[in-house]
Amino acid sequence: MAAEIGPHLKDGAIVSDVGSVKAAVARDMRPHLPKGVHFIPAHPVAGTEHSGPDAGFPELFINRWCILTPLEDANPTAVERLSTFWRMLGANVECMTAEHHDLVLAVTSHLPHLIAYTIVGTADELSAVTRSEVLNFSAGGFRDFTRIAASDPTMWRDVFLANKDAVLEMLGTFNEDLSKLTRAIRRGDGDTLFAQFSRTRAIRRGIVTIGQDSATPDFGRRHAEPPRPMPRPYASDE
Repeated sequence: MAAEIGPHLKDGAIVSDVGSVKAAVARDMRPHLPKGVHFIPAHPVAGTEHSGPDAGFPELFINRWCILTPLEDANPTAVERLSTFWRMLGANVECMTAEHHDLVLAVTSHLPHLIAYTIVGTADELSAVTRSEVLNFSAGGFRDFTRIAASDPTMWRDVFLANKDAVLEMLGTFNEDLSKLTRAIRRGDGDTLFAQFSRTRAIRRGIVTIGQDSATPDFGRRHAEPPRPMPRPYASDE
């Protein structure tokens, strides 16, 4: 696409993107864009498990982060202009290198999606549990995983292949941490489990405090009114 549009770009134009991986985009697009064009990769960290233009809504970017990864020789005026564009849509803007972005998103987005796909797939494959039981008795944690695992498979296949190195690095660290918890459970080491759970609980509270999520319980589920007990019949009617 960059090769196709390159010859038609006006001098001074700003070219950006909205992909979840930045180093591969910068590497593949830059050679095809004219020198007079400002190429500034970007990633709005927003959205839902739904994809495509029809999944958008006016508040999509409000109080969400958009990460810009300008190249080393990026024009500061062009970077500020693109930053203003995203701020006008309601987003907070942060700049970092493409490589650092890919490492951060491997932890905060890509690895969680990989884990969600794995957990939901494992539950579906268990022969001892029927599909109806998985659907009917899904607890809040599993429901959250199914929401993430409902994301566009084409997009996420490409994300993992494009950010392979960072994802594999984070996956290795995750496997080490998972092994520690496995050993703690096997040995009955409650102190280790409690310390880990307390630390991660604090992270969740921090996310809510800065406004990146809501503390509303049981997200995504509407609660019906509890059934009212039928009135007891009068003695004369029994």
